Amino acid sequence: MSHSERRTLYRFLSIYIGTTMALFLLAASIFYLFEKHRIIDLQCEVLQKKSNAHIQRLRTLHQDHTLNKLAYPVSEGFHSAIFDIDQNFIFGDFKPPKFDFNTTCFAYGDDLYHVETVLPYYLGTAYLIVQQPLDNAPVVKLLQRLALFLVLVCLIFLIAGYYLGRLFIRPMRQSIEMIERFIEDSTHELNTPISTILTNIELLDTLYNCEGREERKRIEIASKTLSHLYDDLTYLKLNHRYHRNVISCDLSALLAERLCYFASMIEGKKITLQTEITPEVKRLMDQNDAQKLIDNLLSNAIKYNKKNGTLKLFLDTKQLVVKDSGIGMKEEETKKILERYHRACDGERGFGIGMDIVMRIVKHYGFKLSIFSQEGKGTQVSILWGK
Repeated sequence: MSHSERRTLYRFLSIYIGTTMALFLLAASIFYLFEKHRIIDLQCEVLQKKSNAHIQRLRTLHQDHTLNKLAYPVSEGFHSAIFDIDQNFIFGDFKPPKFDFNTTCFAYGDDLYHVETVLPYYLGTAYLIVQQPLDNAPVVKLLQRLALFLVLVCLIFLIAGYYLGRLFIRPMRQSIEMIERFIEDSTHELNTPISTILTNIELLDTLYNCEGREERKRIEIASKTLSHLYDDLTYLKLNHRYHRNVISCDLSALLAERLCYFASMIEGKKITLQTEITPEVKRLMDQNDAQKLIDNLLSNAIKYNKKNGTLKLFLDTKQLVVKDSGIGMKEEETKKILERYHRACDGERGFGIGMDIVMRIVKHYGFKLSIFSQEGKGTQVSILWGK
């Protein structure tokens, strides 16, 4: 599975699982609140029965006229307290917190309280408050079951979403494979005529001094442009399975060699070349990666430069700088230029793959890339090698 397919699949799964789990969390929260109230209501019913039994004890005590601290009925498992008609505390085996006497049953902290109105007023009692610890075990068990249910649901939908995502991206994969086959076949067919054209142009310049030198120069420039495009397409096609032979690459010599290759293009635009190249600048790189890095930077600097413009190159042990006096870009455009198939200028021909290749190489070797550009004034691209 390619990088773009994995990214699409992960985005689909994140949206699919995220929305699904959000709905299930909402449903589970509603169910949890409902069940929690039901559990508390069941405990309130039990506490109400205890309250009614306690009122009967108060009634017996009222008939005996023996209300005192020793005679007040105390039961195991719960506490009780009695209040008069003005809601003043009379007696009890605990002092309840302040609350609304109009409520019937409520939870406060870790305790459950039940308020019962006493009629007739036995011993001047108008309200009976009973209290017992709230049994949280059923609530904890409910939470554990809901958590287990949500985990199982997440796994089920994750598996289902994965296969659904694979099914959805299958047409995209087929299209990509068709495009890759087309690129592979096209580049294979282009290689032979391009090589033949370039070889014969060099032979004409070397062996014959005939007319039409300017015409041959244009053919050479066009052929080298096609050759450069061919190399880029081949690199993109084979990059994911390309075996890199990392050696101590002489970037100074390579840059001089590639300047000779692009000399006809530079001359064709009448660009003034200014170089400051430190000799024997070496980096541990694959030779092909180093060439693609330099070629794409030079190609863009020539392609987007102005006629009679300038091209400045600076190379030392710390960085490579390519600066042109071309059309330049807006600040927001410099952030998009690294995206594949994005072109800085619609009027220029190209596929928008050069800077994508540069960024891939920079990331692979841990270099740093910086782009500074001003619209109408030019662009400067710097590759920092680091330590």
